[in-house]
Amino acid sequence: MDHQISTIAVLGAGTMGRGIAHVAAQAGYSTHLYDTSAEALKKAEASIHKNLAKGVELKKVDPQVAERARQSLGLYDNLLDAVERADLIIESVPESINLKIETFRGVALHAPEHALFASNTSALSITEMAAATGRPQRFAGMHFFNPVHVMKLIELIRGLETSQETIDALHAVGERMGKEIVVVNEAPGFVTSRINALIGNEAFRMLQEGVASAEDIDKALKLGLNHPMGPFEMVDLVGLDVRLSILEFLHRSLGEAYRPNQILVQHVRAGRLGRKVGRGVYTYDENGERVKA
Repeated sequence: MDHQISTIAVLGAGTMGRGIAHVAAQAGYSTHLYDTSAEALKKAEASIHKNLAKGVELKKVDPQVAERARQSLGLYDNLLDAVERADLIIESVPESINLKIETFRGVALHAPEHALFASNTSALSITEMAAATGRPQRFAGMHFFNPVHVMKLIELIRGLETSQETIDALHAVGERMGKEIVVVNEAPGFVTSRINALIGNEAFRMLQEGVASAEDIDKALKLGLNHPMGPFEMVDLVGLDVRLSILEFLHRSLGEAYRPNQILVQHVRAGRLGRKVGRGVYTYDENGERVKA
């Protein structure tokens, strides 16, 4: 079924959307990156070109592959133009179930009959979104990880009515993107978000209790548990607002173990959302580099 997929539309040019567009274009797919904001599209294009150039410089990406990827990437601020010829549509809009449902209802009006649909949600219901398309058997979750062009995993999530043909096709797409795939039956938070939310929430609780500094908690998990990033480094990268939204959903779905810590709530209320705004648990300069205290 993968041979039928030649054009991928990615909806949303934020951090995750631009990363998904990057790996789609690098894998040789004609890639349509859509956003309502022309400025977001320009920033996304610049970021993708920069990361491709860095890959070439580090000899991880062949120069011809990078050039082909640049040529394969198209920017769209009109939804109809972005999806009307797409074989696969991957949504990466903000983590709101209502926004995602509204997005898919609009997409379903313009997408080809044969198109497959996927959401990059990290926690929300695939089945609920699939119903909005009227083609639930052709819908699954494709949960990518930040930074997408570096991280190897995709969680492929099966909704209630997702067909095996859809799972097989999206599995093949992920492999062509150079990813490792795990298949998950729909459950709140899937595998990674469910465990990561607990770790991050507990780290904030330890910080609140004065068990150790943020720096030392991060250092302990990296050196003692072999995590590549500490929980506070991770939440600053993902976005504290994103993590809070996931915890609130998991708290409603799975109970008290996922009640968001008050320090996390306070950080979000103060606008300290992480690296994307220059300040979260830590502070960052204009290049996104952490400023040492």
